[in-house]
Amino acid sequence: MDAEDTTGMTDEEKRRDQLTSAPDAVESDADPRIDVTHRDGVTRIDIRDDADVRPGDPTKDPPPGR
Repeated sequence: MDAEDTTGMTDEEKRRDQLTSAPDAVESDADPRIDVTHRDGVTRIDIRDDADVRPGDPTKDPPPGR
């Protein structure tokens, strides 16, 4: 939490609050969409297979190997 943060919420609580406060939002809107791993000084970010929202054109299949 930031020293200047006056909300008293953690970053995860703020994220969930922001994603579920829009009109017609549902609790699942705040589900995780990425996995972040750190190994040997390398940070890897992967889109989760079960993410409802994914980057890219939803009408096209991803290239092989992705």
